[in-house]
Amino acid sequence: MLRTASCGFGWLAFAGIAQREALAAGNPLTAKATHFPGRAKRVIFISLRGGPSHVDTFDYKPKLNASTGQPGMRPGTKLLGSKWNFSQHGQSGLWISELFPYVAQHADDICLIRSMQTDFPAHPQAFLQMHTGTTQFVRPSLGAWAVYGLGTQNENLPGFVTISPPSDVGGAQNYGSAFLPAIHQATRIGSGQRPIANATVRNLAAKMPAGDQRRALDLIQAMNRESLARDVVNPEVEGVIESFELAFKMQVQMPGVLDLSGESATTKALYGISEGGSGRRGGGGGGGARFDSSPDDFGRKCLLARRLSEAGVRFVEIAGGNWDQHFNLATGHEANAAAVDQPIAGLLTDLKQRGLLKDTLVVCTGEFGRTPHAQGGDGRDHNHKAFTLWMAGGGVKGGYSHGATDELGYEAVENKVHVHDLHATMLHLLGLDHERLTYRYAGRDFRLTDVHGNVVKQILL
Repeated sequence: MLRTASCGFGWLAFAGIAQREALAAGNPLTAKATHFPGRAKRVIFISLRGGPSHVDTFDYKPKLNASTGQPGMRPGTKLLGSKWNFSQHGQSGLWISELFPYVAQHADDICLIRSMQTDFPAHPQAFLQMHTGTTQFVRPSLGAWAVYGLGTQNENLPGFVTISPPSDVGGAQNYGSAFLPAIHQATRIGSGQRPIANATVRNLAAKMPAGDQRRALDLIQAMNRESLARDVVNPEVEGVIESFELAFKMQVQMPGVLDLSGESATTKALYGISEGGSGRRGGGGGGGARFDSSPDDFGRKCLLARRLSEAGVRFVEIAGGNWDQHFNLATGHEANAAAVDQPIAGLLTDLKQRGLLKDTLVVCTGEFGRTPHAQGGDGRDHNHKAFTLWMAGGGVKGGYSHGATDELGYEAVENKVHVHDLHATMLHLLGLDHERLTYRYAGRDFRLTDVHGNVVKQILL
């Protein structure tokens, strides 16, 4: 009797394990093996929409400053030196503008790429290419590809979250999954037009007991699966089934992750979050809009990004301001920088203190740069031939500068890095080979970098 009973216990244990593995095998968000050991486990992508001026922020050009008023590279234009002083920071001596005094304190943690290029000097195309690798077709976003390749680290949370994305310049395409399974697209929190303090994730049936919700969902899912069985292949129904299950699980953990009330006053102050919050909008555009230099709103976004990443979300994107200053450069860039500088530095400090920076890749970029010549008296035009971004943590060299532009900052001339190369490098840091991360659709294998992209090995540890 004892021998038979003991075998029975073993069978019960085996049955439980087998069921869990079967469920995991059917869950597209289950963590997956990488192509090779990656240095980064997660990504925080800071998107500074509008094209911050590299020659006023992270690409020091003394020759440009000395040439103010001289004819520019385009007919009828005049060169405009930076209105802000640059100085060297950290043991590495990286040149950083006084617009970013807090980020400058992390000079030895960040890796500057000063030779970035993209294909088009127009916001919708450049923004889409930064996020999807292309400007011509609807393709999966960078975050969706990352989650497709890696899965998530928490089955109760989405693998990809975007915080306050802009509704224009491509809109949902920038965080969509296109032909990848719908479960890989981002969960959006907030919008670019509203303070994040007012954003919530609502439960569809918050007043219904969990047991009743589960029974109702089981009935709906049974009908969905019956429909799927008839159609054999139906991505829309598959997406509905997966999203309903994820939404049910999110009710347990997501509200707590989004609740900042439990964070200490010291932590909030680190991110520039004021008690009560400003509730105001971030930096405006280039057309004489009002600018808000308060770091409160962006600080909340950065703190949410840390909490989401720490909870197991694989890819988090944060949108910050509108840097498209064709005129009002001094007012606009100064306000925009003041709104994001302390929160970004606070994020780096917090990640570092928690031991998360070493395996969290932080990327901060716009979609292109600005011209060295003036526009509208006090402004700069679009420049897709040169811009600067920085990365930190996740296996990149800190205190390092890669590539260079010409002496006026008009065009990248040394170790050029295209957006395709950036994507290949980010995937590499996550342990994914960009040439092997493919998805078969419409009779061919697609990938984020299409037929392009080289890993920038010089910036890797």
